[in-house]
Amino acid sequence: MRAIGIRELKNRLSHYVRLVRTGESVLVTDRGSVVAELRPAGSTTQPAVPSEGLAELARRGEATPGGAHDPALYAPRPRVLAPGQLEALLDAERAE
Repeated sequence: MRAIGIRELKNRLSHYVRLVRTGESVLVTDRGSVVAELRPAGSTTQPAVPSEGLAELARRGEATPGGAHDPALYAPRPRVLAPGQLEALLDAERAE
């Protein structure tokens, strides 16, 4: 995987789009920090690992990168306040 600066990407965008079209991924950096990743569309649904340290832990099997967000994984939570009670509390707080 290549890492390129924003200025180089801007100046040679067509070149890097051709590389991505052939299957290569490209990391885009800003002052040495990765800020974006260009990869072929639909190549993966797993999010990129945010740092090299976490990537190393994942390679060794000591960490698992997070998956895609799935609302079905979360059970609905019960209401804590009765309907209208929050507005009444806020009104009382703002009146003070």
